Amino acid sequence: MKVTVVGAGAVGASCAEYIAMKDFAAEVVVLDIKEGFAEGKAMDLMQTASLNGFDTKIVGSTNDYSKTANSDVAVITSGIPRKPGMTREELISTNAGIVKTVAENLIKESPNVIIIVVSNPMDTMTYLAHKATGLPKNRIIGMGGALDSARFKYRLAEATEAPISDIDGMVIGGHSDTGMIPLTRLATRNSIPVSSLISAEQMEEVKQETKVGGATLTKLLGTSAWYAPGAAVASMVHAIATDSHKMFPSSCMLDGEYGLSDICIGVPAIIGANGVEKIVEIELSEDEKAELQASADAVHKTNALL
Repeated sequence: MKVTVVGAGAVGASCAEYIAMKDFAAEVVVLDIKEGFAEGKAMDLMQTASLNGFDTKIVGSTNDYSKTANSDVAVITSGIPRKPGMTREELISTNAGIVKTVAENLIKESPNVIIIVVSNPMDTMTYLAHKATGLPKNRIIGMGGALDSARFKYRLAEATEAPISDIDGMVIGGHSDTGMIPLTRLATRNSIPVSSLISAEQMEEVKQETKVGGATLTKLLGTSAWYAPGAAVASMVHAIATDSHKMFPSSCMLDGEYGLSDICIGVPAIIGANGVEKIVEIELSEDEKAELQASADAVHKTNALL
């Protein structure tokens, strides 16, 4: 398998590193517009290969899309990251042009590629990639829900003082501080509802901390996080490479599912060799349905700025 990562910044480099360390890809191409930057990141990563025990070849390229030819999967991380106080939506004017150009260039070199979008505002950038390329809806996926769910599970494990391997939980909705919906009702520790293990006040605190998880890290770091986003992408690429049919909450183009259409938003999806193999419609409570509709309304509002 050949994987391209566009953007050699902290998130892109983490994606490339985690994909290489899983050792399922023959080649990872890292591309960036900054002269020599991707080449340097690739060289640095390749010098870890003997230490970390992987055989994946990592190649860097300065804006030469011919190096990405015949990629099976491409990850778009390019664009400006959030700064403290910025919302994801405030990035749209800059990142929309970048994502559109990148997606079009990727398709020219790899017409059968599956694209994973990381750039923010992620749901709108995923929607833009669909509109710019005209690819079948299964072949463009937004990463946000996989990351948000990992952050949710981290907070649940923290609240229950449990090992995180005991915890299961899911976040749907828009990848934004106000749009994401941690499904607290369905969160479990080894099949036991977490709601029976902690107080309602604790659960509400977990929910709110999850929703501002990205902003919390941006405030602490001075920029967007990179380790967890990189790991989320690598897990999704691995599911495609191995056709594992693993379920990830992902930003998918909807056509009537959950009563929503012409929108990319986070929903449970089965990810395999064809990208989105199936969108899973789970039974939501009336409150959850209302939250999802409100989240979708906000995403539509952001999409209108394109």
